[in-house]
Amino acid sequence: MPYLQIRGYTHYYEWITESGSSELSGKPTMVFMHGWGGSARYWESTARAISDAFDCLLYDMRGFGRSSTAPMEAFECPGYELETYAEDLAILLDTLEIKQIYLNAHSAGASIAVYFLNLYPERVQRAILTCNGIFEYDEKAFNAFYKFGSYVVKFRPRWLYGLPLMDRLFMKRFLYRSLPSTISRAFLEDFLMANYEAALGTIFTCVSKRAAEVMPQEFARIRVPTLMISGERDMIIPAEMGRQAAALSDQIEFAEIPNTAHFPMLEDPETYLKIVQEFLKVESGQRVEV
Repeated sequence: MPYLQIRGYTHYYEWITESGSSELSGKPTMVFMHGWGGSARYWESTARAISDAFDCLLYDMRGFGRSSTAPMEAFECPGYELETYAEDLAILLDTLEIKQIYLNAHSAGASIAVYFLNLYPERVQRAILTCNGIFEYDEKAFNAFYKFGSYVVKFRPRWLYGLPLMDRLFMKRFLYRSLPSTISRAFLEDFLMANYEAALGTIFTCVSKRAAEVMPQEFARIRVPTLMISGERDMIIPAEMGRQAAALSDQIEFAEIPNTAHFPMLEDPETYLKIVQEFLKVESGQRVEV
């Protein structure tokens, strides 16, 4: 499996291409970013579905999935702010000598992607933000969330993975339509394996007073053509939050997929892909021109 070093951390990445090999075809590059506690694994089916038009780059962010949980000796952690993860992506692209991309990011990864769009707008042709948005700061609610989140991150014994139906219970809040057990179990495994500091650090940066104040400004600054996709039944980031974010920039289009929750690309892949292809102005089998 391919790995590379970014600021002292070993990062896992993989290419999904139409040929099925890691040899690139010369098509435009679509980069996929996963959300909190996950890995690039849940993007694989979407990437395969559009590999006729794109060479798809998937990677696990620092501290999650198959990427390392601690820096090499003589390196310090760059922090868990959203901007630092956006900088990680820029370094990844530089290392792989990729100048320009299309970007599809999900949930917390989409918040990181917003920073990337504003820090490196010249590097992105078009962006898709899946299940993201803006929220209002509520000190009492946020403190309760931190307390609960800290407990959840701390209490993650590996034996949970072996309990019958634990994957379904774990994914219940995230889904409106159930997923095959193999997919749900992969989600549970990624969550249990996530680095403690990274998992907790990103909770405090993604859901914070600063994020509530700054993210609306970041959405308003977007100048890259962007599509915001929300799941109608999403309880994690309700569709209205995505609609409000999209209204802040004339560069953002908004789409809501009925009867899906926090993973519309897996719950209703046919509708999701149709919306994405219309935004990218491509049909199945059609190559995108850069």
